[in-house]
Amino acid sequence: MNGYERVLAMIEGREVDHLPLMPITMMFAADVIGVPYGEYVSDYRVLVEAQLRTAEEYGFDYVSCISDPAREAADCGAVIQYFDDQPPAIVEDQALLADKKKLAQLKVPDPWGGGRMEDRVRAAELFRKKVGGQLFIEGWIEGPCAEAADLRGINTLMLDFYDDPAFVRDLFDFILEMELAFAKAQIEAGADIIGMGDAAASLIGPKFYNEFVWPYEKKMVDAIHQMGGRVRLHICGNTNKILEGMGKLGCDIVDLDFLVPMEAGRQAMGPDQVLLGNIDPVKVLRNGTPELVAEKLAECHRASGKRYIVGAGCEVPRGTPDANMFAMRDYAINHRPDDFIS
Repeated sequence: MNGYERVLAMIEGREVDHLPLMPITMMFAADVIGVPYGEYVSDYRVLVEAQLRTAEEYGFDYVSCISDPAREAADCGAVIQYFDDQPPAIVEDQALLADKKKLAQLKVPDPWGGGRMEDRVRAAELFRKKVGGQLFIEGWIEGPCAEAADLRGINTLMLDFYDDPAFVRDLFDFILEMELAFAKAQIEAGADIIGMGDAAASLIGPKFYNEFVWPYEKKMVDAIHQMGGRVRLHICGNTNKILEGMGKLGCDIVDLDFLVPMEAGRQAMGPDQVLLGNIDPVKVLRNGTPELVAEKLAECHRASGKRYIVGAGCEVPRGTPDANMFAMRDYAINHRPDDFIS
């Protein structure tokens, strides 16, 4: 099996030769080819080269267009601070929608409009030319809560849930239209799966998640499926209180960060949900030993069961030793999904 076939078979519940391997790499991938991260996020050709080299060296089953959460916001006109060798940052004290009235005039950017969104779409297009049908190709969009925080400012958004719920829904409607256009462009360009990052959703309780965020995440997931794509949900942080809702979205893959016990994820989401993760990216993957990496992956695998993909709780950190990356690769290669099924 090649990587594309392996990941697809896992998603579809078919037999695989060994566990798929899908760790998130961004700054780590840029370092693999020795380029400043500022180049990685601004030139899709650099990103593609770095992802392909990383996948080859460490045995990944996929490549990803992920780089930073500021692409959509930048094309909307948000103030973004760029750096030579770290991710772009949204300038929150100059949030685009600090004045709520501006939402009514805001236009959905064209993903092919020559901005940062197009750069990501072109990455998917180039991936298809180079490894289509060989490695699983992942596009990426921001989820409703994360993008709302990018456009409005995360602290202000948290107050909006209390003070102006109607505005929050209007903002989420705008984001839904924008992200689905972005997802569609990436799928048409070559993405097999769309990662949906909604980190800010881990910062709200189940009441607001279920009332505001979940319905829009669900609309995104269903629409992407209707486009012929698949969805990988990635919510960083402590999601213990919203696990059940996450499991009801119908995502093809759900990432769990290391703050969430894999047992809890499996219990909340049922036996059929594909789970990915969730070793501690810093304490275990970067700072641990190869033996510790293998031990912790085995714990995740045992708790998750056969519907499991190998990866870390979040992004592979810069400076992670090769030996630990190879330990993660070797665990995937040397284990079948049902190894812990009696």
